[in-house]
Amino acid sequence: MIISASRRTDIPTYYSQWFINRIRAGYVYVRNPRNAHQVSRISLSPETVDGIVFWTKNPVPMLDKLAALRDYMYYFQFTLNSYGADIEGNLPSKNDVVIPAFCRLSDAIGPDRVIWRYDPIFLSETYTMEYHLFYYEKLARRLSPYTKKCTISFLDFYRNTEKNLALLSPARFPDHQKEQLAKGIAEIAHSYGLKVDTCAEGIELQQYGIEHASCVDGRLLERLLQCQLHIKKDKNQRPECGCMESLDIGAYNTCGSGCRYCYANYNEGAVRNNREKHDPDSPLLIGTIGPEDRITERKMVSWKEDQLRFDLG
Repeated sequence: MIISASRRTDIPTYYSQWFINRIRAGYVYVRNPRNAHQVSRISLSPETVDGIVFWTKNPVPMLDKLAALRDYMYYFQFTLNSYGADIEGNLPSKNDVVIPAFCRLSDAIGPDRVIWRYDPIFLSETYTMEYHLFYYEKLARRLSPYTKKCTISFLDFYRNTEKNLALLSPARFPDHQKEQLAKGIAEIAHSYGLKVDTCAEGIELQQYGIEHASCVDGRLLERLLQCQLHIKKDKNQRPECGCMESLDIGAYNTCGSGCRYCYANYNEGAVRNNREKHDPDSPLLIGTIGPEDRITERKMVSWKEDQLRFDLG
């Protein structure tokens, strides 16, 4: 099984000690986002967890905790954009903190295990195509020795984020402009030896050397683990998404970064309330188990081919 930590929140930035505590305990509780009283108990045993995918914008709080993950294979999806504090309100200095953290993380675990994400891309009066290409080149120049690939995507509009997105004053971004910008990004990336792919995009860009991404990437994990995985595409994601099956252990409305484009934070009051309820010693990311909660043990199996053959006799 693959653990996603997490599409719903930035665990390395805000909840790294909680995560390490759960690794040491060997399990985690996760509330069903659609039924809060339905709780899954998920094993974090190294025998069943084939890999962990971390999603972050700032791994600094986790850098001194990586030794606790020595029995696990993992990699990072690291979002590093060129937006200012008007869009990504609570991030530290990218020049002084985030970019050096990217480099330190890569030095610790290797460039194959740190995927650069430049997403989501949108256009406005400030963030023009020229702006993106100018600052993308600056980032690519600094990050290229520390990663092998950059994943891009374009801004999606979700009903529960309409208010925040309206504050961005996004410009029209038709497919021909997306193609033009993607072509420019690919030319820059390739000049620095970086591959480029797109996350959950229907637009076809193969003519520019841009493939479709699998952010929960079974092939990457197979290379890192040096074994085959009996793994399927995640049917719970959008049709354009190429990700493999995973279990997400995060929670919505819990990230402190304050990014205005974020689909996982859609209620500022809920974010504040949830973060106040966080207990790093709790099996749950937010709060504790209550009398109305129903805990179900989630069936967990390794997808490694050798493990499957063993289980089947």
